[in-house]
Amino acid sequence: MGSSKGFQLGLLCYFLLLSLDSSKVADGARRDWNSLLKLPTNHVDADSDRIGTEWAVLLAGSSGYWNYRHQADVCHAYQILRRGGLKEENIVVFMYDDIAYDEENPHPGTIINHPQGSDVYAGVPKDYTGEDVTVNNFFAAILGNKSLVTGGSGKVVESGPNDRIFIYYSDHGGPGVLGMPLPPYLYANDFVQVLKKKHDAGSYREMVIYVEACESGSIFEGLLPTDLNIYVTTASNAEENSWGTYCPGMDPPPPPEYDTCLGDLYSVAWMEDSEINNLKEETLLQQYDLVKLRTSNHNTYMSGSHVMQYGNITISQEELYLYMGFDSANSNASLVLENSPLLEKTEAKAINQRDADLLYMWQKYKKSKEDSPERLTAQTQLLEFMAHRMHVDKSVKLVGNLLFGPEKGPAVFNAVRPQGEPLVDDWDCLKKMVRTFEGHCGSLAQYGMKHMRALANICNEGISMDTMATVSAEACTQFPAGSWSSLQRGFSA
Repeated sequence: MGSSKGFQLGLLCYFLLLSLDSSKVADGARRDWNSLLKLPTNHVDADSDRIGTEWAVLLAGSSGYWNYRHQADVCHAYQILRRGGLKEENIVVFMYDDIAYDEENPHPGTIINHPQGSDVYAGVPKDYTGEDVTVNNFFAAILGNKSLVTGGSGKVVESGPNDRIFIYYSDHGGPGVLGMPLPPYLYANDFVQVLKKKHDAGSYREMVIYVEACESGSIFEGLLPTDLNIYVTTASNAEENSWGTYCPGMDPPPPPEYDTCLGDLYSVAWMEDSEINNLKEETLLQQYDLVKLRTSNHNTYMSGSHVMQYGNITISQEELYLYMGFDSANSNASLVLENSPLLEKTEAKAINQRDADLLYMWQKYKKSKEDSPERLTAQTQLLEFMAHRMHVDKSVKLVGNLLFGPEKGPAVFNAVRPQGEPLVDDWDCLKKMVRTFEGHCGSLAQYGMKHMRALANICNEGISMDTMATVSAEACTQFPAGSWSSLQRGFSA
């Protein structure tokens, strides 16, 4: 009898292992059984694994009311972490803080992240705002180095070897780069070097990073080692847009008095999931699966992107509460993945991040009275933004034609390196190319970040800086004035 039971148990284990092994196929082709199946030995009993302190760094890298959604994302994330029990002194917040009291805000002093959402701005600490939202301060906060901080509250992640860290970034991006309200921007290699330095200091146990930005996968592709105890998910792969949502004209739309997008598709997906589930039961991988499905528009990728994973993927088996805390209001919540209420709609309405500003300006133009000062202002602003886009696109294309010829130029500039390789080998070269281009052709700004791959490929082709300077001067015979001048705006590198 005992041998029969042993045989049955062995057979059950064999088929279980076979099922698990069959999940080792291309990401997205089959759901990882580990994300759905948890054995008793995998379950965290009470708070037995919650040693140390949970830290968080939240950063919105944009400014301007048309970028409302990024600060709304970060404020919403802060509220989730606070309800989860993270202490204010352990959450470092970076945001320009020009949205809540902007004259365009129909409800001054409040920010919402959902059409029927409540205020998420109340109580958010103003650690680093305005000109203090910089790459250097962000890196100093992660490293826990107060001596490197300039301005702001001085709050940094003073973590120890048993602590866990959650980092969330929301903004515009481009190949190998993440935006900041003021230049210079954050470059992928610099970010990964800071993460390595943090690891070498032995000042954390594990780290989780969520990134909302266009081409956000390029920040880690071919750069982030798997042995740093860091797990990353990104809103998009290395060569596609991420998407804004809850925008005017969408379903559901924001309240009619709002002319801007309230959130970003990837970001609201992970946050709205975190708000309805018991985070002591849901793993990072389970959330990744749900967010991936929602952000891809049910694997159609119509108005959607490929959510990616990088780093130490085994960390994804851990429960979310270890990084985001636990809201006791969700103690009795049942984990639902396949039929989650967040996935009811067959298609999530969204707009690619780079066009959200134009949607906002068009809304302002449409809603203003004919021949009114408001309409003239909206029209002027829209035309200025469009003119800048055309100037940047034309200038980059002309540089490519001068360097490689009109037939080869576009092919070189648009070439994407194989998966697993970084955007560029020489990151200093990329920064110098950016400065050279901007020195002759004006600021790339948030829209121009899309051309970082072209500038990186100039380095990959071995073009000298002198040659780049010569062709940039030929391509841009008239230097942009006003807000698009790199002399006024500053250099992106």
